[in-house]
Amino acid sequence: MFFDSRRSTVHAKNGMVATSQPLAAVAGLKVLMDGGNPVDAAVAAAATLNVVEAVSTGVGGDMFALVWNNADKSIRAINGSGRAPAAASAKELRDKGHGEMPFLGVESITVPGTVHGWETVLNECGTMPLSEVLKPAIRYAEEGFPVTDYISYQWSTMVEKLSRLPSGQEMLIDGRSPRHGEVMRLPELGATLRAVAEGGSKAFYTGKIAEKTAAFIQEQGGWMTTQDLAAHTSDWEEPISTDYRGVTCWESPPSNQGIAGLEALNIAEGWDVPAMGSQTAETYHHFIEAMRLAFADAFRYVADPTKSQVPTAQLLSKKYAADRRTLIDPQQAMKTAPYGRVTGGSDTIYVTCVDGKGNACSFINSVYNNFGTGMIVPGTGIALHNRGALFSLEEGHPNELAPNKRPYHTIIPALATKDNELYLCYGMMGAFMQPQGHLQLIRNMVDFGMDPQKAINALRFMVVEDGVLLEEGLPSDVAAKIQSMGHEVQMVSGYQRVGIGGAQIIQRDPETGVLSGGSEPRKDGCAVGW
Repeated sequence: MFFDSRRSTVHAKNGMVATSQPLAAVAGLKVLMDGGNPVDAAVAAAATLNVVEAVSTGVGGDMFALVWNNADKSIRAINGSGRAPAAASAKELRDKGHGEMPFLGVESITVPGTVHGWETVLNECGTMPLSEVLKPAIRYAEEGFPVTDYISYQWSTMVEKLSRLPSGQEMLIDGRSPRHGEVMRLPELGATLRAVAEGGSKAFYTGKIAEKTAAFIQEQGGWMTTQDLAAHTSDWEEPISTDYRGVTCWESPPSNQGIAGLEALNIAEGWDVPAMGSQTAETYHHFIEAMRLAFADAFRYVADPTKSQVPTAQLLSKKYAADRRTLIDPQQAMKTAPYGRVTGGSDTIYVTCVDGKGNACSFINSVYNNFGTGMIVPGTGIALHNRGALFSLEEGHPNELAPNKRPYHTIIPALATKDNELYLCYGMMGAFMQPQGHLQLIRNMVDFGMDPQKAINALRFMVVEDGVLLEEGLPSDVAAKIQSMGHEVQMVSGYQRVGIGGAQIIQRDPETGVLSGGSEPRKDGCAVGW
């Protein structure tokens, strides 16, 4: 069963970009056509999305990327996420009566890592300066762009959130959201992007922009200072991976949740998945249970590895997955999914870019919830994210809020290789849907031989706190059987489908160099190539 997208997989040979908004996809493709590489194109597309899909991403958030160099068959991972302010205190929040991190409160604002991440990945792996790749975003912010159907809908649900403070009007038109097809201009955001183009990341983390940001956060009762902003750095990290039936799947390491998707793949590897069938109750049940177990581990152990001991090797081991697999009853859902015992220690945009030489960049950028906290730094168009909401306030928990610490992070770029050649550059938007989406995309392509667009069109599940979401279109008898196994089933349709993930995939044939791209039809996704 598939979402009826009426789309075919896109094929090209010289370069390809796939992302959630056509204007951004074209911005990235033009960079490739002008001689840039996938990193240049990914930053250009992500910056453009900061404008044309401002509800989902921006300079007030974080980014991660995986970069594949085809010449030396290497993968690099960049962590462009920010840390909690130096004055952040879990005890202070507990003393105020908070049992959990405030989801949209000023306390949930961590240092935005995006701008420094853009600059760092370009300096290390790109060929164009930041000033060049920001040009499309600046043009759309200053001159305007027509708003697409789905983004208009998203924006309309955020009017109340943006209207809590006067500066939210920078993202509205006379107090309302932009209508479908209406031209939207974001001049304050354009000025911020222009300042970054001219002064680099230093213009964002020091000087007037930093002063405005820190002053605004402190006015709202937050902890952040100009010193916190000036001290921010991005980090190059070693990516993590697992092999699934001859395909090596790569993710960013903790504090990123990519490890949850890899653990679930390890659990699933022990089953004869093709024999189960691609859209049967048996397949749904087994993969839902694998994901529940992987999430239980991620929520217990994933944290900033510079502040807490994260048992990454144990969580990725095939032996550990085999032990976890024994907990799954083929006929009945677990009443609760326990985390394993090991030794030792929102909204989002995703861009995939591959060039004609086989180089690739898997790039993800987010402000977490739509427009993040909803707090817009006055005069800047910067929507401050609420990524700190993912810290724990449980005393002694590995992910407990602490000064200068990164939180558990949901945004996860992905790559897959086969026989040491690039196979897939892929990802999926949607907070905790992301590792589950990676799991289902790999299953669709590896176990059932689907092409990229079919793999994206295939109906999905999403494990949520109180059960599982299933998409409209799944036969009623299949949904009923899943329910009878003990899963609390909720069906989703219409615009609500977007919560079940926004995927982009580019596949590369190493023999012919042909690129095959698929893009999310549940959003305004677009795959373009040349």
